Amino acid sequence: MWRLHSCKVFHVTDQLGNKITDESLIHYIQQSLGSGRRGGGNAKEVQTCLGKVVGPRHVSTQYTALEITGTDRPGLLSEISAVLTELGCHVVSAAAWTHNTRSACIIYVEDASRGGGPITDPDRLTKVEEQLENVVSAHHGNGSGERKRVRLSVPSASRTHTERRLHQLMFADRDYEECGTGDYTTESGDGDVDRKMALELDGEGSWTGRTEVSIESCNEKGYSVVRVRSRDRPKLLFDTVCTLTDMQYVVFHAAVSSNHSVAVQEYYIRHMDGCTLDTETERCRVTQCLIAAIERRVSHVCPGLRLDVCTRNRVGLLSHITRVFREYGLSVSRAEIGTRGETATGSFYVIDLSGNDVDSKTVELVRKEIGGTVLEVNKSSGWPAPTSCSNGSVEYRSRFSLGSLLWAQLERLSSNFGSIRS
Repeated sequence: MWRLHSCKVFHVTDQLGNKITDESLIHYIQQSLGSGRRGGGNAKEVQTCLGKVVGPRHVSTQYTALEITGTDRPGLLSEISAVLTELGCHVVSAAAWTHNTRSACIIYVEDASRGGGPITDPDRLTKVEEQLENVVSAHHGNGSGERKRVRLSVPSASRTHTERRLHQLMFADRDYEECGTGDYTTESGDGDVDRKMALELDGEGSWTGRTEVSIESCNEKGYSVVRVRSRDRPKLLFDTVCTLTDMQYVVFHAAVSSNHSVAVQEYYIRHMDGCTLDTETERCRVTQCLIAAIERRVSHVCPGLRLDVCTRNRVGLLSHITRVFREYGLSVSRAEIGTRGETATGSFYVIDLSGNDVDSKTVELVRKEIGGTVLEVNKSSGWPAPTSCSNGSVEYRSRFSLGSLLWAQLERLSSNFGSIRS
């Protein structure tokens, strides 16, 4: 969380790097930031320069949410979606992350067997939960030490933002424990903070390209200074701040800068009880958790090939797509899908079962099998951009790569699920 009554200044651009000039979008941002204090909840929908529609979020009140964590394995998402289809559950939206042999997914479903809407029958909820627990527990015997979690929740207006909830699930599952601290340093004294950030952004000294964390004691002010240097990308600030907040740290001051592909974040923090990071154990834990938060969304080991899919929405679609991946020896490392009316849109990061990149021949076979529009996106693409997609077709706009256009449609769909709660 941020300190109350503090002044926060953000210098922002749109995803094309241009100044934001759309007055309706600026007004929406002002209303949203003032939500709960000045009636920001009444903000109307607006469209960004990339075509993404943002606005009030009501979808979380319409569908049943399913949260699953457990050991990652090839075909897990395929097995989960197949069971949901067999039980008459239609997947409306889903997000799945994998990191350090752990997996977490949040799936929003409606009761297709009764014409739509959330699952309300307690016996049916119990049956779905039990069937999914069997899937997650498969291949691991009955070992009591296996960490897994399956939970269904009814619609709620106060449901936490989907991606923040994924961070919370993986944090609770302790995926950070396998993150090394080789790039972690600890210092004491106050130093010249501005100069340090400038040197890091200018690239002085060696940088491995991996996330680096340093923790310094600011004795004069009674803060701990956490400095993070990493590759810049969308949602980096979101991932870092949500993690600090969920770890019960209060951010009193912060400075964030970026230069081309490098981002430096600096936070002056204390624990909610007023204590700083005084022990080596606590500092190591914060370091591991920050590295995990940054790496969950973008793997530095093998990010995989991103396949964007746009096709007709139907019951069992996710089961069909993931079955095709599985049959062609592909494993899903990250996925996001959403539906809007008759259209379903999704992005899947896939690798082959040996952990290598996918060859072009396999991609072509997968495209034909899935149907609709399947676009191959370069694995190194960073700033996704959008488009509209209706009835399985893609509208091309100049300045955007065709593959990136589908992403904004997905962003628009997946952003509908709940607001962030601290």
